[in-house]
Amino acid sequence: MTASGQIGRELEAVLPKERIVADTAARRAYDSDAYPIDRHPPDAVVLPETTEEVSRLVRWCVEQSIPYTPRGAGTGLSGGAMAARGGIVISTKRLTRIFEVDAANRMMHAQSGVPNLRLSQAAAPFGLHFAPDPSSQSVCTLGGNIAENSGGPHTLKYGVTYPHILQVVLVDPSGEVWTIGSRSGRAPGPDFLSLIVGGEGTLGIVTEAWVRLTPTPQCVETALVAFPSVRQATECVSAIVSSGVIPAALEMMDKGIIGALRAAFGLQYPDGSEALLLVECDGNDPERIADELATVESISQANGALELRRAQSEAERKDLWKARKKGIGAMGRLAPSIVTHDGVIPRSRLPEMLDFVYQVAAEHDIGVANLFHAGDGNLHPCMYFDDRDPLQVEAVIAAGEAIIARCVELGGSVSGEHGIGVEKSTLLESMFGPDDMRLQRIAREIFNEGDLCNPCKVIPNQKGCVEHRRRSRGVAW
Repeated sequence: MTASGQIGRELEAVLPKERIVADTAARRAYDSDAYPIDRHPPDAVVLPETTEEVSRLVRWCVEQSIPYTPRGAGTGLSGGAMAARGGIVISTKRLTRIFEVDAANRMMHAQSGVPNLRLSQAAAPFGLHFAPDPSSQSVCTLGGNIAENSGGPHTLKYGVTYPHILQVVLVDPSGEVWTIGSRSGRAPGPDFLSLIVGGEGTLGIVTEAWVRLTPTPQCVETALVAFPSVRQATECVSAIVSSGVIPAALEMMDKGIIGALRAAFGLQYPDGSEALLLVECDGNDPERIADELATVESISQANGALELRRAQSEAERKDLWKARKKGIGAMGRLAPSIVTHDGVIPRSRLPEMLDFVYQVAAEHDIGVANLFHAGDGNLHPCMYFDDRDPLQVEAVIAAGEAIIARCVELGGSVSGEHGIGVEKSTLLESMFGPDDMRLQRIAREIFNEGDLCNPCKVIPNQKGCVEHRRRSRGVAW
């Protein structure tokens, strides 16, 4: 019997047999998340349905000295849900209960496997929604959003995940269950919740959460603006924000994405379009929102816009959003593999940074397209390639490292919302000094002194990690 088969059989003492998967096909399906460079299969995948079952599984792993990796929908883009040392993947895909919508206090209690979009759908009858909205929101889960402190197109106005999390139930790396945070939003003492949100599943497994709900705006105005150059579009972004208008969303797509959208979905844009801005303003005062969009239109024209399409109905608004929501999927027409990077820079440096991205891609002979949260300077260069070709893989890694290094040089960050995972674990030291890194290790050890809970992620350390490809030179957070 293989090691995987043996572990699968032994797990039957902890969880019903039908919720344990250890066959070759399943292990292959769970060998990576949406970061295709690093892969490693688990020995088994388990599907708990309650906090108590997660706790039992973690205790069993600790007793057997078997590493385990929490995983939601697998839409993460930095390798954070990859089973870097094998062992068990603890999937939250069956933790899908919404326990309560407390509309009076604008909050909701749900399990961590609930898809992001379903949270807003459950709150919609009360005029509320869950504001964080990653582009994968139809499938990505609450637990994954918490682990990565995810953002989304509306981050510019509403913020990333952390401000919208009130309290979590956490199964720590020993199997103990803790309730951390406060439904009042004002828990006294050290703010451990801020460590867990964004901890990338290295501090334990979140199984439930109380989330903050946001009133749904009564008025939404959306426009798609086409420009003849990337530089004009990026300069328009800075001008819009400098004017005092803070859109709910301010997204940008370049000619690579435009070409992919045309090829995949037949979407049409003005001849000569090299870049698109998707701008959305929302609120409860129609006159103010109309004024904001008029300001956006005026600034766009001053920056050489070719066309501004303004949605006249909800159906037209959804049509305009297709450019942003379907962009990554459309890139499947260009190559079999995509790595989406996640550097952050000051908005004012967007023009020169995008010039650098195109230059680096050309130097490494790889394709690149850009769609990103322009309003808050969160870049997403999408490099498309064939991961079956080792030379292309090396080129993508080298180009990505150069781009992230440049983001840091310009006063930015190695990540805005995708996390560190294994992708950027060796790049953290370009942003933090030795004392900063030591402090981060101390913070991690408050919850996790061992190396079983989501090993080989975030903070570099050579202990006990398998060698993957160049990105993962043996790390453990």
